[in-house]
Amino acid sequence: MRQKLRIFLSRHPHIWTTLYLPLYLGCFMYLEGKEARPYHVIHFPLDQMIPFCEYFIIPYFLWFLYVAVVFVWLFFKDRKNYYKYIVFLYTGMTVFLIASALYPNGHLLRPTEFDRDNIFIRMVCFLYQADTSTNILPSIHVFNSIAAHLAVVHTPGLAKNKWTVRGSRFLAVTIILSTVFLKQHSCIDVFTGILLGMFMNDLVYRSGMLVKAHDFIGKLIGKDRNLSPTFSGKIHGAAEDAEI
Repeated sequence: MRQKLRIFLSRHPHIWTTLYLPLYLGCFMYLEGKEARPYHVIHFPLDQMIPFCEYFIIPYFLWFLYVAVVFVWLFFKDRKNYYKYIVFLYTGMTVFLIASALYPNGHLLRPTEFDRDNIFIRMVCFLYQADTSTNILPSIHVFNSIAAHLAVVHTPGLAKNKWTVRGSRFLAVTIILSTVFLKQHSCIDVFTGILLGMFMNDLVYRSGMLVKAHDFIGKLIGKDRNLSPTFSGKIHGAAEDAEI
């Protein structure tokens, strides 16, 4: 078992990047546990014009699988684009945590009466119990869906299959729509999630910011452009695809 573990770690040294996930989940659960604290109500007039539709619970729950599958595929198949994906994801998730801590927010849009004989309604009720309507700005469902789709589009091994790209686009769009049709989010949460996604797209895929940041940190610790041999090679390789 130890030998297999050593082999796995030698082949996948970037596994250290997954350490952020339990940290994020811990912070998220802590903030969720403080739901009784006063919060700012997020509301937009368009919210009341969008009807509740329980069928959107399917793409909403598929979000977990969607983001995870892209994560795992890149982890094992394309390390360079995996680094881009996690920088995209982790930055947005961190912004979400900071925003939730500094600006407690939520909304009052959820319906209160349901026909519980409907399986989709029961799924929605489960969602409402598991995930409160607080800490919603920006929408992490929206942001991570954008991150996953852009990772698919910018990864040659995935982008070469047009049905993979089309399926990813359809799933990303329906997940984004599900956040408002399930009354889980306000349109403001969606707009801010999209804006944050646009910013990260420019940062990760259209600039040399990652390369410059890596080099700067490397110089600070005296290892000029060699902060980590593996990470350095992958990050600098990414510059070939960036518009610098």
